[in-house]
Amino acid sequence: MSWNDLRKGRFSQANREYFVTFVTKKRAPLFSDFCTAQTFCQQISVNESKFNCKWLTWVLMPDHFHGLVQLNTANLPPMVGHLKGLSAYRVNLLHRQSRHVWQPSFYEHALRKDEDRKNIARYIVANPLRRNLVTSVRCYPFWDSVYL
Repeated sequence: MSWNDLRKGRFSQANREYFVTFVTKKRAPLFSDFCTAQTFCQQISVNESKFNCKWLTWVLMPDHFHGLVQLNTANLPPMVGHLKGLSAYRVNLLHRQSRHVWQPSFYEHALRKDEDRKNIARYIVANPLRRNLVTSVRCYPFWDSVYL
């Protein structure tokens, strides 16, 4: 079954929370560069405004992004597509280049009511610790959470 076959069955609901992951093209560590990472992070609030959603918890890693988003009225695929597209545009503008930043598609998991949001937020934010990028999450600048 191809990715397009899976995408046809993708369904998102308003007022629901989704755990979302997407990765850079060929897992390139593009966001190891501070300015590049900062450029991506600035697009999150633009995305929230445009799609009436809220990124409750997120972390930008050198080669991927994890986030917990609450949809209000937005449809998940266009909202994620906007964040990926806008950030790719801004990153390419920053570096005066034209290249693919993100791999196609994304992974998503719709949270159930009984799932513990704080534990999911901790898992997301602890990514830099698990990757040994920092010894304390306080030292990692590219994350945010309403829970922590």
